[in-house]
Amino acid sequence: MFENMTEEAAREEILKAVRAYTDKYHSQGTPYREGDRIPYAGRYYDAEEVTNLVDASLEFWLTSGRYTDRFEKEFAGFLGVKYVSVVNSGSSANLLAFAALTSPLLKERRILPGDEVITVAAGFPTTVSPIIRYGAVPVFADVTIPQYNIDVSVLEEALSEKTKAVMLAHTLGNPFDIAAVKAFCEAHSLWLVEDNCDALGSEYTLDGKKGYTGTFGDIGTSSFYPPHHMTMGEGGAVYTNNALLHKIVRSMRDWGRDCSCPSGKDNTCGKRYEGSYGTLPAGYDHKYVYSHFGYNLKATDLQAAVGCAQLKKLPLFTKKRRENFKILKEGFKELGDLVALPEAAEHSDPSWFGFLLTLRDDLSRREVVERIEGNGVQTRLLFGGNLLRQPCFDEFKVTDRYRVAGELKETDRIMRSSFWVGLGPVMDEARLDRMLRVIREAVKSSAGEA
Repeated sequence: MFENMTEEAAREEILKAVRAYTDKYHSQGTPYREGDRIPYAGRYYDAEEVTNLVDASLEFWLTSGRYTDRFEKEFAGFLGVKYVSVVNSGSSANLLAFAALTSPLLKERRILPGDEVITVAAGFPTTVSPIIRYGAVPVFADVTIPQYNIDVSVLEEALSEKTKAVMLAHTLGNPFDIAAVKAFCEAHSLWLVEDNCDALGSEYTLDGKKGYTGTFGDIGTSSFYPPHHMTMGEGGAVYTNNALLHKIVRSMRDWGRDCSCPSGKDNTCGKRYEGSYGTLPAGYDHKYVYSHFGYNLKATDLQAAVGCAQLKKLPLFTKKRRENFKILKEGFKELGDLVALPEAAEHSDPSWFGFLLTLRDDLSRREVVERIEGNGVQTRLLFGGNLLRQPCFDEFKVTDRYRVAGELKETDRIMRSSFWVGLGPVMDEARLDRMLRVIREAVKSSAGEA
């Protein structure tokens, strides 16, 4: 078939067939039929993602390459930041973001074992686990309902002479009070890490300037797991405007090496054998000099190829999420005081990841959720609820490995009474209508109003 073709022509013939195949067999927007299960999330893609994926596979480079370089530049342009490093997951992004703050290159601002980091317990464990892994002490503050983010009135109480950083997620796309948190960090010379894994595309206005969440702190992170705002399958990113932090992130992502040569390239600086490092022999090969204890957290070019196509659709995804949120919020108003409905943070325009409901205290979440799931609508809890009540914290109960500022009253309420449903771009009018009917009936039935 390809014997009289150039490689370029053969590749284009293959990709043409891939486009046609995808258009025929991977159609999006399958109409909802009564009785179909409604997952909380799903991938939304077309021929461009699949074509990019095959295009990258034909090169068989497999590790980071031209698509990775392209995505990092385009994602940085979208966010309005200087530096982006693609990694293999959002959890790795959080690990790397925090690890960077432990670098000796940061001198007196370096986070050391025993230093404290303010965070919340109402969230996902990988926001907290990097703090634990590096021997720092998480200080847990309560959150507010119905914003589901840190109660900023507790910040001063959480502060101590050991505090070095604040690491927080924007819960389900709703920004935390960036103005208050950023001012607090600046007043006390603290690092601010924004876990933006559930909030890509959310916007916040600070001092009259609108920007994307993840770009207000010292480091931001994203996840590209399939349910998130865009996907690479697996994948994530770390981003910053700080050149030194970027250098550290790249080093720790790439085994901890001191060299900055791209994968598969040697001596781009022209000084590979000219340096002197520690007590190594003079002229030791710079490709094997390690300035940090690092990892291999790189993504593959196959993942980045999908990301390049998804990034073009992100504005559409964001628009659809906002529209769906408004439909659900209006539709749930008839539940009155039976549920607390989510509210956007002041000065924000969230790109909502999910729609969170908190039941009145006398209602049984288990009963409500089982009714909803039994009628074909998938639900999720707000991740770990109160992480301190999770089995992974059992070994820390009688240690000084963490601290709590005040009470976690609302965190515990979320653990008992909150759940959320999806509102991503795969949700059409028919699915949203079905979700509204099922959830309203389940809540009213539990309250004895059905």
